[in-house]
Amino acid sequence: MDWRLIIVLAPLIVAASWALYNVGAIALRQAQQFIGKNS
Repeated sequence: MDWRLIIVLAPLIVAASWALYNVGAIALRQAQQFIGKNS
């Protein structure tokens, strides 16, 4: 694999994983609030 490809993809992978982590945390919080309201 070309090292330039790694240099280009590494920040994109980090950004995507960070975004998924943040969205997942918010989704979990909302799901817990939703479950809490129903029970």
